[in-house]
Amino acid sequence: MPHDINSAQRSPARLPLPNKGGLYPIINRNKDVIKAKSEVFQFLKKECLRKGVLFEDPEFPADESSLFYSQFLPFKLEWKRPPELCENPKFIIGGASRTDICQGDLGDCWFLAAIACLTLNEKLLYRVIPRDQYFTENYAGIFHFQFWRFGEWVDVVIDDRIPTFNNHLVFTKSAERNEFWSALLEKAYAKLHGSYEALKGGNTTEAMEDFTGGVTEFFEMRGAPKDMYKIMKKATERGSLMACSIDSFVPLQFETRLPSGLVKGHAYSVTGVDEVTHRNQKVKLVRLRNPWGTVEWNGPWSDKAREWSEIDKSQKQRLQHQMKDDGEFWMAFDDFKRNYTKLEICNLTPDALDDDKLHKWTVSINEGRWVRGCSAGGCRNYPDTFWTNPQYRLKLFEEDDDPDNDEVLCTFLVALMQKNRRKERKIGVNFHTIGFAIYEVPKEMHGNKQHLPKDFFLYHASKCRSKSYINLREISDRFRLPPGEYVIIPSTYEPHQEGEFVLRVFSEKQNLSEETENQIKTDDPKPIIFVSDRAQDNVDSEKEEKEKRTEVKKKIKPLPVTSNKETEEDLQFRRIFRQIAGDDMQISAAELKSILNRVVKKHNMKTEGFALESCRSMVALMDTDGSGKLNLTEFKHLWNKIKQWQAIFQEYDKDNSGLIDSYELRSAVNDAGFRLNSHLYELISMRYADLSMNVDFDSFICCILRLEGMFRAFHAFDKDGDGIIKLNVLEWLQLTIYA
Repeated sequence: MPHDINSAQRSPARLPLPNKGGLYPIINRNKDVIKAKSEVFQFLKKECLRKGVLFEDPEFPADESSLFYSQFLPFKLEWKRPPELCENPKFIIGGASRTDICQGDLGDCWFLAAIACLTLNEKLLYRVIPRDQYFTENYAGIFHFQFWRFGEWVDVVIDDRIPTFNNHLVFTKSAERNEFWSALLEKAYAKLHGSYEALKGGNTTEAMEDFTGGVTEFFEMRGAPKDMYKIMKKATERGSLMACSIDSFVPLQFETRLPSGLVKGHAYSVTGVDEVTHRNQKVKLVRLRNPWGTVEWNGPWSDKAREWSEIDKSQKQRLQHQMKDDGEFWMAFDDFKRNYTKLEICNLTPDALDDDKLHKWTVSINEGRWVRGCSAGGCRNYPDTFWTNPQYRLKLFEEDDDPDNDEVLCTFLVALMQKNRRKERKIGVNFHTIGFAIYEVPKEMHGNKQHLPKDFFLYHASKCRSKSYINLREISDRFRLPPGEYVIIPSTYEPHQEGEFVLRVFSEKQNLSEETENQIKTDDPKPIIFVSDRAQDNVDSEKEEKEKRTEVKKKIKPLPVTSNKETEEDLQFRRIFRQIAGDDMQISAAELKSILNRVVKKHNMKTEGFALESCRSMVALMDTDGSGKLNLTEFKHLWNKIKQWQAIFQEYDKDNSGLIDSYELRSAVNDAGFRLNSHLYELISMRYADLSMNVDFDSFICCILRLEGMFRAFHAFDKDGDGIIKLNVLEWLQLTIYA
């Protein structure tokens, strides 16, 4: 079965806690996520022991749905528990080790290679595999494992029914027939992603990160740094996990065995880096393991190579040399570089392991998403939309402690990870091709947290960027820049591609990264009062006698406008207005629609006109006396605003189509005086854009009206200016129903 380690189709998903038939308890959110989720396991196990039954997982049933989604086996697999397969089943025999992992008939060598790396670090291992799980004491057919998922640890509960054929495990197994921890770990990981088939094809780093919460660096061996061996040696000292592979870009060559004994298109664990003295010379060695548990390198320093007979016994013992067909072997570092094409190193973070002996990183984490028509702008090749991507300000405070370097620089590593895509492979979801760019923020813009505009990126080059755009779950790169303020732009290669992501920044010194646009404001929040003209004075005074304003409308003052000498256009408005409104000079939403569309038509604006619902929103915004109608002064003020907004709209409607692109809506809203964050722009796009992600004039006006009305209402209630208001249910309903 092919093991496509180069496949970019993978996607993690957070495990829900359903309350199916009362089986799963409802737990309050706890800061300690592991503890909270472990309570589910303890509850379920206790219930099974009390009832005297073996646990059966309703979320991951023992049937075809948990196995495959795109293929059918010509034979039927049986789901059996370990006590049904052997007489004396054990969870772990003599401690979990890399030799306990033997690949079955599933293309998940990438996952198994990561497990082998995990076994080298006992603290990490027993975080993923909680202790005190047995087939003897208090056995209830239930087990649990813990994985890092995008910033938190989750506990995955499974039953111990495993797919078998002829009483043998079909997928991962141990070299010991009665040891089952690796098979159950694989099942928990399959559940996390929806099925066993979801584990076919991947990169070892994906699983290594899910085991540690670490961050991965990729090295192409052709262009590897000169000190690659030193990097690998330092990684082992830090407790990092490492894996490697020989790329095969031809599907038919996956799992191809080479004359050297190595396998193309297959993931290997790096389990050791060391040196020996051979013929009075230092020889650098690397120890590797094939997840198959067999098939090894047959060149120099392989198990039976003559080089081992030419070194002393103490060196052989130190390197644990064994002539055993267990898939593990040593090879010279020079041969390693010649034969392998890619090395992956997963560096641990403080969140993954608390050990003073290991190097620590300071980490900041941001979650975001690309939304079609709003924030999915694509790469720099698409300048019209690139600037709309999410933007994250990065502040580097301190330079590195490096006495050998005169330059004042900060070392940091940026990692961009896609979320929740492997589980969705069954509906055709693949990984996006992703990357990022980093720009320096000019000093005059420091502290300004607003989204950098399109023009900034037209006239400024990036300081650094990811090496390439690639369709992996995560990409990362290490950089060195002077202390200062920067902006990171994560993006897909093509625009309009939606997805969620996590952006992490690791540094040796303190850093701060945060999303831009976190200040929400308007340029003119102040309430104002109409100055009525003489023709309207008597009408307004009569209205004050007849109508009672609502509590909300009392608090929200009307917008101010200054009296000007009437122009010919004003006189024309008055004539049209009086024709429609009658002697009381008041118009309803339906009448407003008629008058606006007549005026718009006279101004040769390319639009299908205003809808009745739009006019109702306009009346609600400008109706300061609660009458449900507009007087001439209110209408004139509305029209003046519409003319301002019309000019903004036409500036972006360059082809005079009567439409603007939803990406341009962000700039248009900004020009109208509103500063919003990405989430609000997403809501606006969903609310006002059509299926082609275009916004017509009517929708644009409605959008700006709604923003102005809601900002004005908020500032009216925010009397102390602290950005917080308190409404009772009546005020809330009065405010929102008539908005």
